[in-house]
Amino acid sequence: MIYDLIATLMRPSAWWGRLRTEGLEVVPREGPLLVVPNHDSQWDPVLVGLAIRPVRRLRFLARASLWKIPGLGPLLYAMGQIPVRRGVGDAGALEHAVEALRSGEAVCVFPEGTLSWGEHLRARSGVGRLAHACPGVTIVLCAVEGATDYARFPRRPRVRVRFFAPEKRDARPDETPAELATRLLGEIRSCVPPTPAGRRALVGGPPRVRRARARRASRS
Repeated sequence: MIYDLIATLMRPSAWWGRLRTEGLEVVPREGPLLVVPNHDSQWDPVLVGLAIRPVRRLRFLARASLWKIPGLGPLLYAMGQIPVRRGVGDAGALEHAVEALRSGEAVCVFPEGTLSWGEHLRARSGVGRLAHACPGVTIVLCAVEGATDYARFPRRPRVRVRFFAPEKRDARPDETPAELATRLLGEIRSCVPPTPAGRRALVGGPPRVRRARARRASRS
């Protein structure tokens, strides 16, 4: 199977990162599963997938631009990954994710929807919408630490991926999808704060982050 082959090929990255996995006992071996991690590094999907691999295979909601990289799109499709167009409310991607959950698969969604670049971002409602659409789904939160140090070669990272149950597994009766997503992200960020990715030259981040930091600096 392509998924297992790619996971095997990526195992050296886990060895280099000295990956330590905790909390696999809270991950069900079968049935619909929604995994919700923080997103501080481009390595997060690889590390979360490798960490949970002894128990489950994951289908990620990943940015659609990855499918434009020559040769990568067919591979991602073969691995069962789901492209999502960011910032446009991609209902089609959510429908595919709902279908996967209802068929008993495991889906991974980053509630921030993009790299944090060390900033506190608001949660996107997608993860809450998936939970509301699949009332029987098990939600497992995931805290990834140390992945941002992969860019500091030749210094080896120390990565920890910890799976844990949210304080309340199901959506509250009066809780909207956006409120559920915000609550889940808050629980994750209480365990692992946003961390700037990469070397000093990369810490500035994309334009949205640089503009936000400039505004804060001008007010101080």
